[in-house]
Amino acid sequence: MLNHLSGRLTEKNHATIVVECNGVGYLLNISLNTYAKLGNEENVRILVHLQISEDAHTLYGFADEEERRLFRLLITVSGIGCNTARMMLSSMNVEEIEHCIVAEDVHRLKSIKGIGEKTAQRAILELKNKLKKEGSLPSVLSHLKVKDEAMAALLTLGFARNTVDKTLDSLLKKNPVSSVEDLIKEALKSL
Repeated sequence: MLNHLSGRLTEKNHATIVVECNGVGYLLNISLNTYAKLGNEENVRILVHLQISEDAHTLYGFADEEERRLFRLLITVSGIGCNTARMMLSSMNVEEIEHCIVAEDVHRLKSIKGIGEKTAQRAILELKNKLKKEGSLPSVLSHLKVKDEAMAALLTLGFARNTVDKTLDSLLKKNPVSSVEDLIKEALKSL
């Protein structure tokens, strides 16, 4: 089983890269998050997942272990294949997807191309406990708690739920370790 490739990045676009290792070029499918993390490096070390099907052996590449771990969890869900999991990881980062699963945010998961309501519900049902077992939940839960407390305070002040939700998500993307007080202050400036 392949774990990673180290070599020269010879081709790079938004969906695939080619990594040359000892004269052999390996084509890897990547997410937009991995594309952004690779930057303009010439020599790379990329984590790999090999998917073997009846008609192809397909490689998927990841810039970090968290993304590969979540990819492997996502493809265990019935209705989510490798390309759909890659689309999910291109639409949101790892923390956002885990947050959606923990918060049971079906609506946000449905906004991803290729994910319908049943698939989103199935992903939440099947992965919520797995995420708890792996221990990746504390940062997601603290992020969720800060957002929920800020949301409650801003709703009490009379702001619309949709506007507040979008503003808080935007602010938490920029600074995910905000305290509730800081998050409210920043949101009030934006609202």
